[in-house]
This record gives sequence, C-alpha cells and structure tokens, in this order.
Amino acid sequence: MSSPAFSTVDLFESKVAEFAGAKYGIAVASCTDALFLSCTYAKTQHVIFPARTYISAVAAAIHAGATVGFIEKDWSGTYRLLPYHIWDSAGRMCRDMYQGGLHCLSFHMRKILPIGKGGMILTDDADAMRWFKLARHDGRNVDVSFMDDDIQMIGWNCYMTPEQAGRGLQLLEGLRPDSPDRYSSKDYPDLRKMTIFKKLSKISA
Repeated sequence: MSSPAFSTVDLFESKVAEFAGAKYGIAVASCTDALFLSCTYAKTQHVIFPARTYISAVAAAIHAGATVGFIEKDWSGTYRLLPYHIWDSAGRMCRDMYQGGLHCLSFHMRKILPIGKGGMILTDDADAMRWFKLARHDGRNVDVSFMDDDIQMIGWNCYMTPEQAGRGLQLLEGLRPDSPDRYSSKDYPDLRKMTIFKKLSKISA
C-alpha cells in the first residue's frame, strides 16, 4: 500500500489487473514508459518488432540499450517484442487479455481507456512488480518520506498521478469487457523505410 496521496493509483492498478487477468498492475506515465521499463528490466539486447508499429515503441527499446530489427508481421491490438516475453498491448483492452510476461498498456486519449495520457505494466511476477514500482518513481519507496528514504536505485520519473488514476477508475466502470482492438499493423507506416531506422537498426528478415 502506498502513501494516502497515491491510494487512488493503487486502486486503479488493482482494478485494471483484475480486469485483464493479471496479478499486478504498475501504472506509469505512458505506454512508452512501460515499454522502456520492461526492456530495461528484461535487459534486452536485440529486439525484433513488426515493421509497422508506432515509432516510440521501437525508440523505447533503443533507449533501454537494445539494438532493433524488423519483420513483416500482421497484428491486431497487441504484438510481442521478440524474443522476449514483453507485449506492446497499446491497442487492446479487454477482459482476461493478459497472457503472461510483461504486458504494456496505453491510456492515451485515442486508446480504448482514454484517460488522456498514461500506461501500465501487467505482470504475475512479484519481484518485477516491486522493481517497477521503485523504478517509475526515481527509485523512491512511496511508503517512506523522502527525507527518510535510503534510496538504492537510480530510477526514472514516470509515475502516474492520482488525478490520472481517478479518471481511469471512472472510465473503467463503463468499459466493455469485449472491447474490440483499436489499432493494428494497418494503421502504421513501415518503419524500415525511415532514414533513422536505416541507420540504427539491424534489419531482420
């Protein structure tokens, strides 16, 4: 349990995790942050993406220290960052969608649960959950006063605010359990054609 100021975030995390069928949810500022933290935690080295996806998903892996490659792959709602057990599920939000590993959700204004901005990592791994909760908040333990906290991690500032979580709880009440996928590979350009990825990536067949 976090400090009273973040109890709304705790509740939102537990409600989304229950809805999706996971044990834990860790709310962050965006799906990009969720992917970055997941790639960092998994110590990704070379990540293969579908050629048609959103640019920040690939950038998140690169910022986490990985090289990237692309394959031709059709997908809807979610896809796996091969060969890791990490899923970009920004375009899917339906009951019991969780299928193991690290699922990264988006609550962008154009997504199925449109808080405006925000994301979440779903996991069944208690150790991963504890790492993510520290990593998203500068390495801080929100149960302890900053003046008294003996911080042991250099984390990142990408936590979800209580205001965002409150909006998420309101929207979750009216969410259809069988909401159709919002995005697919057909909605994105081929990143292999972009100059930046021609320079940075190892193109995979």
